[in-house]
Amino acid sequence: MTGDPRLAESALRSTTGGEQPPQVARVRTRDALHVVPAYKPGKPPTRVEGVTPYKMSSNENPFPPLPGVVEVVAAAAAEMNRYPDMATTALRARIAEHVGVSPQEIVTGTGSTGVLGYLVTATCEAGDEVIYAWRSFEAYPILVALSGARSVQVPLTAGEGHDLPAMAEAITANTRLILVCNPNNPTGTAISARELEDFLAQVPPHVLVVLDEAYVEFCTDEDRPDGLEFYRDHPNLVVLRTFSKAYGLAGMRVGYAIAHPPVADVLRKCVLPFGVSDMASRAAIASLDARDELLERVATLVAERERLAAELVAQGWDVPHTQANFVWLPLREHASAFAAAAEAEGLSVRAFEGEGVRCSIDAPEANERLLRVAGAFRSQLG
Repeated sequence: MTGDPRLAESALRSTTGGEQPPQVARVRTRDALHVVPAYKPGKPPTRVEGVTPYKMSSNENPFPPLPGVVEVVAAAAAEMNRYPDMATTALRARIAEHVGVSPQEIVTGTGSTGVLGYLVTATCEAGDEVIYAWRSFEAYPILVALSGARSVQVPLTAGEGHDLPAMAEAITANTRLILVCNPNNPTGTAISARELEDFLAQVPPHVLVVLDEAYVEFCTDEDRPDGLEFYRDHPNLVVLRTFSKAYGLAGMRVGYAIAHPPVADVLRKCVLPFGVSDMASRAAIASLDARDELLERVATLVAERERLAAELVAQGWDVPHTQANFVWLPLREHASAFAAAAEAEGLSVRAFEGEGVRCSIDAPEANERLLRVAGAFRSQLG
């Protein structure tokens, strides 16, 4: 072996009879892959006798699909032998109607993460820079590294929110893309309309800004920015949304970008052919048609979020003001221990080792059990 890290070894055995000595295949891979961090999905809960397990680690919607969704998916399943409409024409038209833009401005993909991958591919090459807050969504450093570009991670403020002035200062001649996760995952904090306005005024017009609004439906802050309103005034702004969270279609993998036509046309060149299935398209359309039920469910989850956060604060926890469907506990070195304590009670939460724990809002019973775990853990910390 040469010691070149780009040479990946794999043992190959003969299939033509007899056990042969392993042959080593030295496959040259991209340098970028050796610095790509691994994505860590939320773990399923451990089964504990006598209690109902709850997965509070992936920010999933605890409600079942909205009315009418299962029926249209079942009907679409009968045609799974056919390719879906690659242009997702009907879905883009329905989303465009929902948000008040033209279908040409809508680009769909396999969840908002899939669309974000198109955005990075369309804007970044080796040597380019992508700015985003950290900690933020785990997929950001992965997608940037895969493109060969460099991540410029700007630390969160003391209040666990975006430091937009510092992000503006981080812009250089190599900056191609800026990601603003609002509300932020995993801390739940949200920026204000004034903060976003001041920030966008400092971004050069050739730098694309992505406002990642995966949790926008849960944001109730009166100072929140209207992403669509800002989009109309800024040609270099893209708004990113998903059906995975509030709409409860995490398993269907469908999201979209709202982008001005010159950007949208380029993004469509990066789209994975037939990535969004016919079942996913129909499920998303049916979900948009059930908006009244959606708003009721969102209101229920927001009420539970506020109750859970208030009771955690009453226990003595420093909980950032969350505007998403989860709460963040900045436990630092105690994060893994807290996750283990929750697991022992049949709850899975998402621990970020050395930083904190993100706990999704779930059924009232799950939230109550989380409060009991948090109270007991707080007592142990003293």
